[in-house]
This record gives sequence, C-alpha cells and structure tokens, in this order.
Amino acid sequence: MSPQRWQRDLPCLRWASGYQRPQALRDATAAVIVALMLVPQALAYAMLAGLPPQVGLYASMLPLVAYALLGTSSTLAVGPVAVAALMTASAIAPYSAQDAAAGMQAAMILACLSGLMLVLAGFLRLGFLANFLSHPVMAGFLNATSLLIASSQLPILLGLSAGGDHLLTLWQNLLVHLPAIHPPTVMLSSLTLLLLLAGRRYGSAVGQWLGLSHDWAHTLSRLLPALVVIVATLAAQAKWSWMSGVRLLGEIPAGLPALALPPWQGPLWQSLLMPALLISVVGYVESISVAQHLAMQRRERIDPDQELIALGAANLLASVSAGQPVAGGVARSVVNMDAGAQTPAAGFLTALGMLLATLCLANWLSDLPRFVLAATIMVAVLSVFDAQVFIVTWRRNRSDLMALVITFLITLLVNVETGLGAGVLLSIAMHLYRSSRPHIAVVGQVPGTEHFRNIARHQVQVCPDVVTLRVDESLYFANARYLEQKVLEVVADQPQLKHLVLMCSAVNEIDGSALEVLEMINHHLSRLGIGFHLSEVKGPVMDLLQHSALPQHLNGQIYLTQYQAYASLACLPQI
Repeated sequence: MSPQRWQRDLPCLRWASGYQRPQALRDATAAVIVALMLVPQALAYAMLAGLPPQVGLYASMLPLVAYALLGTSSTLAVGPVAVAALMTASAIAPYSAQDAAAGMQAAMILACLSGLMLVLAGFLRLGFLANFLSHPVMAGFLNATSLLIASSQLPILLGLSAGGDHLLTLWQNLLVHLPAIHPPTVMLSSLTLLLLLAGRRYGSAVGQWLGLSHDWAHTLSRLLPALVVIVATLAAQAKWSWMSGVRLLGEIPAGLPALALPPWQGPLWQSLLMPALLISVVGYVESISVAQHLAMQRRERIDPDQELIALGAANLLASVSAGQPVAGGVARSVVNMDAGAQTPAAGFLTALGMLLATLCLANWLSDLPRFVLAATIMVAVLSVFDAQVFIVTWRRNRSDLMALVITFLITLLVNVETGLGAGVLLSIAMHLYRSSRPHIAVVGQVPGTEHFRNIARHQVQVCPDVVTLRVDESLYFANARYLEQKVLEVVADQPQLKHLVLMCSAVNEIDGSALEVLEMINHHLSRLGIGFHLSEVKGPVMDLLQHSALPQHLNGQIYLTQYQAYASLACLPQI
C-alpha cells in the first residue's frame, strides 16, 4: 500500500510525522480547557439519556481516541451531545422502565449499531446521503428537541420527580406535581441559570474588560459551568443549611468499566435498528456541519466519507466501554479551536484528562447537585432554539416552511424518531412533486442580443408561428408527461403554430421514459404539420439521444444554440 493510501485511511499519519513541541503545548492547553468543559456535560448528557452519570464519562475517553486517529478535522470535539442523548433516551425508555441494567445494555447496542452503520456508510462512500436531511427539516427537528430537552429538565430545577413520553404528558405531570416543589432547589436553580446565562452573554466582554484577548476571554467564559460545578459540590459537601433537601448526583462508581461487546439478543438489536439509524444520521450531519464550518476558518479540508468512518469507530469504542452514542459537539468544538488546538491530538489529550477525572473525581462528584447539571443542559440547548428561522423560511419558501413546521410539531408532540422520519419523507415527497412539475417557460429574444428570456418576465421579441419552450429541469419518468401536457396546451392555444423549439440548456439528464415521450411529441407534431426542434442540447444528453430513434425520425433539426434555431425558423438576420 502506498504512503498516500496509508495517510488517506489513517489521517493521523499526516500530522503525526511532523508533530512538534509548540503544537503539543497548544493541543495540551486546549485539551485541559475542553476536559474541564466536558466533565459536567458528560454527566449531564448521560442523565439526559436516562443513564447513570458515569456512562457519560465512559463515552468521553476511547471514542475521542478513535476520532483522533481516524478523523480529518483538527478541532472537532467528539463525545456525548444533547440531541443524540435525547434520542437515546427515547429509544431505550421501554427497557430502562423495566430495569436500569437493560437500559444501559440498550444504550451500548445503540452505540454499536450506530458505529457499524457509519463505518459501513464510510466504506461505501455514502456521505452524500446526509444531504437528504434538508435544512428546514433539521431546523424544525433541532428547535423541537431543544424545547423537549429544556422541558425535561424543569422537574429537576424545581426539585420534583415528574416525567413523560412527550411534551404534553411531561407538562401534565409537571403541573400535577407542582405543589410539591422544593423552594431551596428552585432558588438555587434560578441563581445558577442566571449566572450561566449571564456568563454566556457577557462573559467574553467581562474577560476583555479584564485585559484578556478576545479568544481567551471567549474560551474561559465557556468554563463557567465547571466553576459552578466546583462551587456547588463544595457547598453540598459542607452541608450548608440552604442545601438541605437538594437532590445530589449520587454514587458514581470509581474505576473503569470492563471492555466488552454488547451481548447478542436478536429481537433487542432488531428493535433498535431504526433509532440507531436516525441517531447515526443526525449525529453525522451535526458533526460534519461543525467540522466543515471550523475547517473553512483554517482553510483545511474535511473528507466526509472518512468522517463517517471516524465517527463510526468512535461509537463502536463507546459501545465496548459501556458508553452511549457520541457525535461532534458544537460548543466544545468551538472552544477547542478558540483554545488553540492544532491537531486531533488535542482530542487524545482530552481523553486522557477524562480518564484522570473518572479515576480521581468520581467520589467527589457524587455530591454534585443535580440542578447544576440540569441548568447546564438547559442553557446549552436553549442557545440552539431559533425562532427567527420560522419567519425567514416563511418569507423564503412556503413549502420549506411546511416541512419545518410538520417536523417541529411531530417531534414535539409525538417523539423524536417519528418527527425526524416524517420530516425526511416529507422533504423527499416535496422534492419529487416539484421535479414532477418543472418550470417550463415560453421564451423570446431579447432585442439586439442572442439571449432568450421568459416572455412573462421580460420585454422580448417573439415570432407568431415559432414558439420556444425552455424546460428548467432534467427530464425523467416523473415529469415527462407534464412536458407533453404543456406542449399540447401550446399547440391548442396557437393554431398558427408552424415550429416548436425545445430549449434544453437546463436539461442535464434524460431517461428512457422521457425519450419515449419526446418521440411521442414528435409524432403528434408531425401529424399536425408542426416542426419539432431541439436546441442547446448538452453533450451527455446528446449521447443518449444518438442511441435512440429520435434523431432519425425528428420532424425538425437539433440546433447548437437557441439563437441559431430562432434565426433560421423565424427568418431573422444573423447578428
């Protein structure tokens, strides 16, 4: 195997060969900062997934090593993320309700299935399939999940024990248990929320006011949750009176889990296939979007198919280390870059920091108040909610708004899997509908030029006995009959018609069904004594035409340009 092939399959070889001390120092600095940020997030997202908090710590070690070896982004920070955690909670809920161990087993299987799907997609170079998750669908899904996640944390912030399968039942149970709220928890939760929100909004400005650079001020402001964790844990350990009755995280097992594959249980694995697929797609789309955005700022190149393999390997290692599904985190990745990460080695060093935290801080973190993690989650996910996208999409495209709203409502009121699936199916259906009814315009000549434009939009010259139709879509089985219908309408509306030109400048592909329809159109026009002509046919389309009977039986000609066709048929002088 050539060195280039090795470097393609193992991206770590690209940067490891020239790795130097200055890079190591900057990577180490970024790793310390990201690890401090990741510890509370890992605990919080494990709880959000309905799993013991240590599962988040386990998912923040080996997966990071896998991505450091196989990933192509120098700054993407992999680990537990909010959306994947919520989808995991929804998928494993039936098993967690029976037994906590069964829920953990289901989460490991989800990570394993997700990893296998992503790796397989990477080897088959199927990264393009993520494009089927359109922006309106993703926006509706993320907005709905952010509200779901925030709502799920309200009982913890109020000191209650209430839950629900979806938004309506959750709020219903919350209202039923509302009289039992715990005032000290409410007061401390409110204070924590205000502090975290203020830190996110004004932390960077305060840091710059104190003399820090913009990047360092922004990075350190993201570490406020870690500081809150430390202060709240120390307050709980000191047993201050105003912490009385506040629910704590509880015992976190010291040490590391045994490495083992999830046990094989056919029906269980089969029941988790679809949730695993959706988690894979959402996690990949979120990760690749962040990776490409950050890479653009550094003029780096991201390989989408290699990212599939890297994320798949990360999830596989999460499954064998008693972890949960992982993906690239937006906030952590931005902090990683702002803190100066130079190579994926920063992820490896972050994993080392998480290992030390798991071994040394497990007992200490057992006294962490749960409301701190709930507040951390709420602040993180509410920053994702974007109400403006509804207004922007309304102004831009009403069909996109339909996909956005339906995805939003179904995700919010039913469940995340159904909402995302409905959004994807609706987007595909709307695309098929639009492509089955392509834009077809009657065009005329712009005076004094060789350009042709839509007669409904421009002042153009037309010839009474020559009509040119421009079809703005490739022709295939779903829209060929629509073209035939438009041609028949033109013929019916213009009895004096002698020539019809099909302008094919926007036709990039044509299939067998469309060729048959063109032959049928040619046959109908021939019987009526009307010439049927083609213009501006692209090379690949022309190749297909040559393998059909249309050129031999065409009741007209195929012109290189539309102007040549119009000048010849309308007897206009050449410019």
